[in-house]
Amino acid sequence: MDFKTAVTSVLKSNYANFNGRARRSEYWYFWLFSFLVSIVCTILTSILGKVPVLGTLISIVTLVISLLLLVPGLAVAFRRLHDTGKSGWWILIALIPLVGEILLIVFFATDSQPGENKYGPNPKGM
Repeated sequence: MDFKTAVTSVLKSNYANFNGRARRSEYWYFWLFSFLVSIVCTILTSILGKVPVLGTLISIVTLVISLLLLVPGLAVAFRRLHDTGKSGWWILIALIPLVGEILLIVFFATDSQPGENKYGPNPKGM
């Protein structure tokens, strides 16, 4: 799955879909997209933040973009965990400082469970 396909899949057809499975590439490409959007927003905020009206406007736009990317980010994370055979609620392990984040990265980087699991068919086979 390429970058554009992964991002459009998450943002259009799977925006708030917490069911099913997501390939590693879909998760990581969407993460990269969110990271790049965050960098652009940060740069714009630092450049335009000194102008009173524009600073407020760009802050509001950044907040709206962050909120709009929150739901699909959680959904693709849940579906990625499903792909490894784990419940999406494993995402709460991130609340444990350091250990939780490292464990989640390992889960997100783990290869798919072969064949069908209780969350659906393997997306690699589609």
